[in-house]
Amino acid sequence: MSQPVRRKKEVFPTKVLSNTEITPGVFSIEVERLHDFIPGQVVAAAINTSDPLRLYSIASGKEQPFLRLLYDVKPGGLLTPQMARLQKGDTLYVSAPFGRFTKAPDDAWWIATGTGIAPFLSMAESGQTQGPTLLQGARYLTQFYYADFFKTAFGERYLRFCTAEEHPEVIHGRLTNYLKESDAVQAGRKYYLCGNANMVVDVRDLLLERGVPFENIVAEIYF
Repeated sequence: MSQPVRRKKEVFPTKVLSNTEITPGVFSIEVERLHDFIPGQVVAAAINTSDPLRLYSIASGKEQPFLRLLYDVKPGGLLTPQMARLQKGDTLYVSAPFGRFTKAPDDAWWIATGTGIAPFLSMAESGQTQGPTLLQGARYLTQFYYADFFKTAFGERYLRFCTAEEHPEVIHGRLTNYLKESDAVQAGRKYYLCGNANMVVDVRDLLLERGVPFENIVAEIYF
């Protein structure tokens, strides 16, 4: 998923290293890395310098030699259908990283749906795995992107919620139902939310109702 960029940013040509469809309609693209970044930041991207820019969360670790972006193809979209056709050696224009969805405390809860898992993948691949709890919601089991990595990195602190399918390692039902009932929700904890607007708004409102201060909720909305 992506966000439109409201003001023009300088973009730089980067070579595509790989562009893999990890599940139908969802791709992981890796390009040359030109800048350092803080896990949780985003970049603006375009196929051509004259095209409208779209924002994507960085989905790779800060020590990796490439920059990874995770995106789902939007039929009729301005960028993702073209991105899906990119091959190794092609060019994608990418800005320097920016954004403030960063520096999550060790005991933070990370809450994601869909390709909103991207910034948390970046944080985890950068070594931030000792304290946070990751909650990931999806409709189908195939939408738990990078689940094997997260299972290894977080163990019992990786909770998955699926509404349409069942699996012994996955909680059947909505992530929001768990948040409504869990005694582990604490007002003093930081909650980082990333995913579609409906999820972010629903979870934010739910956390506020449970006494979590507004300043303890950090959100990144994907459109």
